[in-house]
Amino acid sequence: MDRRFLTVLGVSLVFALLVSSIFYQMSSRAAVPEKKAEPVDTQDVVVAAKPLSVGVTVKPDDVKVVKVHGSGFPKGAFHKPEEVIDRPVMSNILLDEPILEGRLATRGSGFGLAPIIPVGMRAVSVRVNEVVGVAGFVLPGMHVDVLVTGRPPTEGAATMTTTALQDITVLSAGQTMQADPRGQAINAPVVTLLVTPEQAETLTLAGTESRIQLVLRNGADKAVTSTPGRRIHELYNLKPERPSGSARLADGELEDAPRRPKPRPVAVALAPVVPPPVVAPPSVPDQIVIIRGNQKTVEVVNNVRRGQ
Repeated sequence: MDRRFLTVLGVSLVFALLVSSIFYQMSSRAAVPEKKAEPVDTQDVVVAAKPLSVGVTVKPDDVKVVKVHGSGFPKGAFHKPEEVIDRPVMSNILLDEPILEGRLATRGSGFGLAPIIPVGMRAVSVRVNEVVGVAGFVLPGMHVDVLVTGRPPTEGAATMTTTALQDITVLSAGQTMQADPRGQAINAPVVTLLVTPEQAETLTLAGTESRIQLVLRNGADKAVTSTPGRRIHELYNLKPERPSGSARLADGELEDAPRRPKPRPVAVALAPVVPPPVVAPPSVPDQIVIIRGNQKTVEVVNNVRRGQ
């Protein structure tokens, strides 16, 4: 066959296949009806319109409502702004973060620190300086120990330092209830600590009768260490002086003896003293002694005669 004829025939077949394929695709699309878009189930959720810090009260301008997919609605979130307005914030809330029930305190529970104090706990403020406050590095959320330096009430006792409280949470430093975002120290003259009622009494007494010092500790370290305390003579490696009322041990060391209270005078009713009866001495009769040689004779005047 002619070569030219075969070439034309091959090109015609390719062109026919291409046209038929395009026609088939167009006809199949026209035959299938278009699917309607299914409605998406969405719900309203209240989010923060700006960052909210601890202790502030939520206002209408602080929140907004956005749409989320029904399956993505956060657990504990709110549908309406009225449910969160006028409630104090207990934990920092970021911009566009859904507001959850656990981040808010109950309405009317107070302002500032009051809403973030757990039930059964107390907040006690301690006045500090740069030294006591660990050079200003005590920030909210940190954990500290409280050291007490003073003179015990025992007679003749020397000045000593002991650890009064351990693993105490810092609620605020001055007027700040959250750490500096830049991580810088806060120069605060007052530090507020979260303690139990018993620890509040200890801390108040320590601040009144002695000097206190805050010691930073790792927040993950929950161990409570028992320490004997340090006395001033131990700083200079000296033997303690014998105080009045102290007891001496067998090895020659001194140990402070507890001060014993002096006995109080007791009034005792005494019975009246009755003098013994006076007994008159017996009367001695008049006697005459007569000695004759080796014989002795006693004669009683006006009485019976006796001899010896």
